[in-house]
Amino acid sequence: MPGKAPSEFPSSGLLQLGIGTLCLNLILVIIKLTTGHMGNSQALIADGLESASDIIVSLVTWGGFMLSLRPPDKNHPFGHGKIESLTGLFSGLFLIVAALGIAAVSVREINDLSHEVPSWYTLPVLLLVVAAKEFVFRKIERYSDDHKSCALAGEAWHHRSDAITSAAAALGISIALIGGTDWATADDWAALVACVFIAFNGTRIIRLSLHDALDGNVETGFIESLKGQANQHVDVLRVEKCRVRKSGVDYFLELHLQVDPEMSVLKGHDLGHQVKDNLMKAHANLRDVVVHLEPYAGQHPD
Repeated sequence: MPGKAPSEFPSSGLLQLGIGTLCLNLILVIIKLTTGHMGNSQALIADGLESASDIIVSLVTWGGFMLSLRPPDKNHPFGHGKIESLTGLFSGLFLIVAALGIAAVSVREINDLSHEVPSWYTLPVLLLVVAAKEFVFRKIERYSDDHKSCALAGEAWHHRSDAITSAAAALGISIALIGGTDWATADDWAALVACVFIAFNGTRIIRLSLHDALDGNVETGFIESLKGQANQHVDVLRVEKCRVRKSGVDYFLELHLQVDPEMSVLKGHDLGHQVKDNLMKAHANLRDVVVHLEPYAGQHPD
């Protein structure tokens, strides 16, 4: 029985979400730049420029993720799932670059002695941005958590980083409006602190993407679940090895099962297919299962 096609994924709904977030980003960029220029908020202008660059990143992320769902072909017999890890790596790197860029602008504005207090109407605009970006973050994060996608995790955190910097700017502007010109740089200080959180999450996403790209081990609970299900078959005397690697949103499994040494080749062949079929029916994200049969050693590991 050949491996199945990539895990069924709500690509049409996800595509609509991707297009929707891109349109939202474009609208927010225009609002941020216009309001920041009119309201004398350099933090809001910098935030708008960072959001403009996020549009390019989002195009790469969504495009890469959709490509990773393509089925196997002659040149890629294991599918295209690794594109997802590479896309996640790109997103994580860009988060760090964005954090450094925002930090540089914030430091420059802090040292600008002519810094003026932003206008009051920049505050509700920033609060609107925070609400919109947090909503989008939660929508994309749900897909990311369900399918263990580093690319979507990176995309989600691009939106949350925007929410964090906007929230920091809103806090700083509130302080500046209350404290007057002596506190005019408060929004820049707040944005500088927010950069630490953004860079931290960029590093986390890079680490997870590299782990998947290098075929790092998956969650212990998932492996134990697979071993337990394989062991349920009456003719399986022991699960000797259980190796799992992640590729995109799917998993590839290699099982070494110990069976009766006197078992016929035909019965062993049927047993392998039964174990494989049961596991793939129970786990929609299992792309393929390879079963090796070994003679039962008669001893269990310590």
